[in-house]
Amino acid sequence: MSRATPIPDDLPASGAWRPGDPVGARRFLSLAVDRPLLLESGAQLSSIDVAYETWGTLDAAASNAVLVCHALTGDSHAAGRDGWWEGLIGPGRPLDTDRYFVVCSNVLGGCQGTTGPASDDPSTGRPYGSAFPVVTIRDMVRVQASLADSLGVDRWRAVVGGSMGGMQALEWAVTYPDRVGALILASTTAEASAQQIAWSHIGRSAVLTDPEFRGGDYYDAAPGEGPWRGLMVARMCAQVTYRSDEVFAERFHRSVIDRFAFSAAPVFDIENYLDYHGIKLVRRFDANSYLRLNRAMDLHDVGRSRGSRTRALERVRAPVLVSSVRSDGLYPPSQQLALVADFESLGVPVRHVELDSPHGHDAFLIETQLLGPPVAEFLDDPKGAAQ
Repeated sequence: MSRATPIPDDLPASGAWRPGDPVGARRFLSLAVDRPLLLESGAQLSSIDVAYETWGTLDAAASNAVLVCHALTGDSHAAGRDGWWEGLIGPGRPLDTDRYFVVCSNVLGGCQGTTGPASDDPSTGRPYGSAFPVVTIRDMVRVQASLADSLGVDRWRAVVGGSMGGMQALEWAVTYPDRVGALILASTTAEASAQQIAWSHIGRSAVLTDPEFRGGDYYDAAPGEGPWRGLMVARMCAQVTYRSDEVFAERFHRSVIDRFAFSAAPVFDIENYLDYHGIKLVRRFDANSYLRLNRAMDLHDVGRSRGSRTRALERVRAPVLVSSVRSDGLYPPSQQLALVADFESLGVPVRHVELDSPHGHDAFLIETQLLGPPVAEFLDDPKGAAQ
């Protein structure tokens, strides 16, 4: 990098997809039209839209469907041009769309077509904003189950996800054990740790203390007058946790943008890098959605209201592939190894693979050449590969 990333003066109040924006490859399903969806919190939502994309063809027996679950700032566009997991999904790839019918939906509370805080509340005709309720991973999975019903999928060939997506995948196997044929969990956990919650709290605080956040009701703000500063800081904080010191040291060290200066303004390349990623997220995401989904990750605990973590995992009937990343400081391998030990103790066929990557938590998205082969092998023979 040779120049500081300029902060544009036209950053949107929200980067959420809105009706009238280009649809792309999205398809839509309407839910809770006649009867509201009761959320885990006790709140209710009605007239829910679900944005999703599919690749490949569902076979006559509806036996080849694979659900891909996205992470915090992901969406339904997992494959194709600029797809967030395009290295794994496509003809001849590990999630081979010549063999599998692959589905990915934007989660409940998201901002790229599925009902979330930026969507219009049917009772007011205005964006929900601060009125949008807290949602959980279990709420997201219940909506996905309704999507599966609408697609004619009684049982997924596999449910796959990393990070927050892995939380959803695990919840699928616990909530709907008879509907999951195989389970692939990448860089995830059975319950959020104190440190993960701490990092999340810092990011949310950055959004909440932005004076332009306006308590969550900022959608009528002019460009440049929304809570972009808070969302940028939240993203910059998260970006540091997603990568490793090893990668930052190799890529940036103490290199400067132009020339060294005794200045409070950005001087180092790493500062420029973080600004770039903050701006990029502001243009495609929504601050309220960031708060809701980030909180859903904190609340994730498969054992909650199920007696214990062990009692919950006893429900899993599918063979499992668990993937870790050597350098992941946010979701360290110890969390995935704990899951493996749990499954082994319960007699669930499980296989563990550790990716030897310096890229930290983001390696499950970046290192598809390392993650792909064990995924393909596992999908070919889940029970055999897991033993």
